[in-house]
Amino acid sequence: MFSAFAYYVLIYPLSLLPLRVMYLFTDFFFLLLITVVPYRRKVVRGNIERSFPNKSTEEKRSIERKFYRHLTDLLAEGAKNLSISKKQLLKRFKVENPEVMDKLYAQNKNVLLVSGHYNNWEWLITGQNLLFKHQAVGIGMPLSNGFWDEKLNARRSRFGMKVIHSKIVHDFYMQNKDCISTLVLADQSPGDSNKCYWMEFLNQTSGMLFGPEMLANKYDQAVVYFSLHKVKRGHYTMRLKEITSTPRELEYGEITEQFVHLLENTIKEAPQYWIWSHKRWKRDVPQDLEGLRKQQVEKFNEKFRR
Repeated sequence: MFSAFAYYVLIYPLSLLPLRVMYLFTDFFFLLLITVVPYRRKVVRGNIERSFPNKSTEEKRSIERKFYRHLTDLLAEGAKNLSISKKQLLKRFKVENPEVMDKLYAQNKNVLLVSGHYNNWEWLITGQNLLFKHQAVGIGMPLSNGFWDEKLNARRSRFGMKVIHSKIVHDFYMQNKDCISTLVLADQSPGDSNKCYWMEFLNQTSGMLFGPEMLANKYDQAVVYFSLHKVKRGHYTMRLKEITSTPRELEYGEITEQFVHLLENTIKEAPQYWIWSHKRWKRDVPQDLEGLRKQQVEKFNEKFRR
């Protein structure tokens, strides 16, 4: 009952306001975040400290402050996403080099679009089917609140995005006959330390999700990295870089290594736009990392290279 009240009486009506008005509310909220109610400041500060040990305290505090400013902008833009029109979305979100995807579509090649939680990924989810010729697909886990799960997925898919549950990915891919592009944000903390790919990322030994590389090999999909760039408040561009169109010709880990290096470079270029409030490094590094890697390579090669 409360969820429905919040949506229909507060959040959705708020989304109908012009963004410039919504930003007035989030400007105030930004002041609260950096003074009265510092949201996850310990996590944010710790992540930034470990990622940029060579930066001065002043530089790191500047990243922190700019991150909170961007986070509150995302709140306004996330609410606006519930009602933004097709015309407004295409005006505010543009692709710099769509020819990367056009070429793969002409080859009838399915694509994994991979990146991290950087800048406004929610507008991309909503607008992906408008931006490319491929049928847009999103993989997600259902929210614990059924009302919000239904509403958010309905809003995200209103321009044609197909949102599928992570548990039915295989069935979907096997039955699908469209030329598709699947959006994957792969910078979260992994669920299992023994199933992820361990490498250096932002000055730390980090467990990276291996799902995109597995999907690319299992279903022979091209992998394209994308970075989102903030032109100004409420306006973004998307930049594409093909990692591979022949994943089965690469060695174990090559796709993940390339993706992570590209993401790291994007973050270093403008670190304030990454979500520093996520507990990204909560998994312990396995003691026998070399032995684990050997087992992972053997399993991978047995599954995909024999």
